[in-house]
Parts: sequence; structure tokens; C-alpha cells
Amino acid sequence: QLQASGGGWVQVGGSLRLSCGASGRTLSEYSMAWFRQAPGKEREFVAGVRWMTGPKYYADSVKGRFTISGDRAENTVNLQMNMLKAEDTAVYYCAAGRPIASTIRDPTAYRHWGQGTQVTVSS
Repeated sequence: QLQASGGGWVQVGGSLRLSCGASGRTLSEYSMAWFRQAPGKEREFVAGVRWMTGPKYYADSVKGRFTISGDRAENTVNLQMNMLKAEDTAVYYCAAGRPIASTIRDPTAYRHWGQGTQVTVSS
């Protein structure tokens, strides 16, 4: 079971840090990703990291603003979100799986999902 936390309300230009933890799983055994879903839109890839400290991948829309990182000691994967925009407003989900590199952006490649945490960016 994955648990996502850290969402909330922030003004445009602000920052938030999301965290994803797991009970009963060692996250370094998985590739981890963050996805988001805004009302009326499909779930979209935000960022991913292979085996917690391996290669990192970002959606073009967040590149340079968001950073994904893994903490082996805490067994968490975090998403630092800076320079937030109104269009970043969504429910954010963490996911764990074993996708190959070419499918790391594909939500169907992930088997385990957190419950989602709401991020609201307001001007």
C-alpha cells in the first residue's frame, strides 16, 4: 500500500513537497512515478525515477520546476514542486511498478497506486 501526502493549497509561484511512502514494500525495488489528474482530464505522467536513485524522467510541462527524489533510509519518494502554476492543480498520485524504460510514462505499467493527494494552485 502506498501513501501519498503533502498536498495542499498554494499561490501561483509557490512550492509544495509531496511524499510517497509504503508499508510492507521496499520502494527501491521498484520504479516510482508521480501522475496527476485534473477534473475532466486523463491521468498524466509527471515524473518518474527508476529503482529510486536511477535515471529520472519528467513531463515537459514540469521540467525545470519539479524534482523527483528517493530516500532509501526513509523508504520514500518525494516530488519537490517549485514555481507552481494554476495548471498544476490536480490530484497527484504516486505509483510503483517495474516498467521498462520505454513505458515509464505509461500509467498501465504501474501495479501499485497511492490514494492521491490534492494540489490546488491559486492566483
